Parts: sequence; C-alpha cells; structure tokens
Amino acid sequence: MEQSGPTVPPPHPESLNTALYRNIDALKHHHDEEMRAAGVHERLAHRITRFAGSFAFVYIHLVLFGFWILANLGWIPGIAPWDRQFVVLAMVASVEAIFLSTFVLISQNRMAEVQGRQAALDLQISLLAEHEVTRIIRQTSAIADKLGISLQEDVEELKRDIAPEAVLDAIQDAEA
Repeated sequence: MEQSGPTVPPPHPESLNTALYRNIDALKHHHDEEMRAAGVHERLAHRITRFAGSFAFVYIHLVLFGFWILANLGWIPGIAPWDRQFVVLAMVASVEAIFLSTFVLISQNRMAEVQGRQAALDLQISLLAEHEVTRIIRQTSAIADKLGISLQEDVEELKRDIAPEAVLDAIQDAEA
C-alpha cells in the first residue's frame, strides 16, 4: 500500500516557535543584504542566469531558432533564405553559449562563496551546540551523583569536550 503524504500532519503556523520566525526573518534579511552587497555585474549575471534557466528562455529560443531554420529551409512563403548553410545561426548559438556559460560560472562562484560562509556558520553553531550539550551532560551527571543515581557507562565519554582539530585530523587520516 503506497502512502501519498506525510505520516504526521504538518504543524499549524501559529504553533511554530517565535524563535523560528525570528530566524527565518534573519535569514531572509541576510539573503537580501547579500544581494544588495553584490556588485552590479554580479547582480546582472545572476539575473541573466536565472532567466536562462527558465522556460521563457526555452520558448523564446524555440520560436527564434525554429523561425530561423524554417525560413532558411525556404518553408516560409514570402521570406527569402539568408543563411542556407546555417553558418550565421551556428555562430550566434556559439557566441550565446560562451556568454551564458560565463554568466553561469560567475553565479556559481558567488553561490560557492555564500555557501562557504553558510558552512562556516553551520560549523560554528554545531560546535557551540556540542559544547553546550557537553556542559548539560556534566551538570546532569553531577546531579545524578549527588542524588546517588547510577547513569549509563558511556556518560564519562559524553562528558568530554570534542576538539574540532582532532576530528579534522581523524577525518584526514581516514581519507589517506
């Protein structure tokens, strides 16, 4: 039996945490600031890339190239062919491809910079969360000791802070 939706219904918007809305607003504000901080050329490249990736772009090219091909095959009455070998069409398409690929690369470079900053932010937040969770485990363990409650054996390991440098070294060693 195939299921066609989530197993749990989505929460109502009013039930979401106010911090979540604050974070969403902050991320949108940050994205808007990133776009404003971009240079004129980067914004132009972004707009061109966004348009080139749309169906409007595809439809315009279907019409223009279709007309060009049909007219130069002599299939449209009243229009004399001007590019029977399609040399001009090939040149136009090649030049367009060169510029479009350049605009795409400019946009990808900018997106890679933004993603790099977001990854650094994610790492910092993860490290902070790991440190805070370790402190909570230490406090919980101290409370359990004071109350004479026995905790699981692996709590001692969880109480240790993790050094990011050691993790990076272990990852590099595993990849070698």
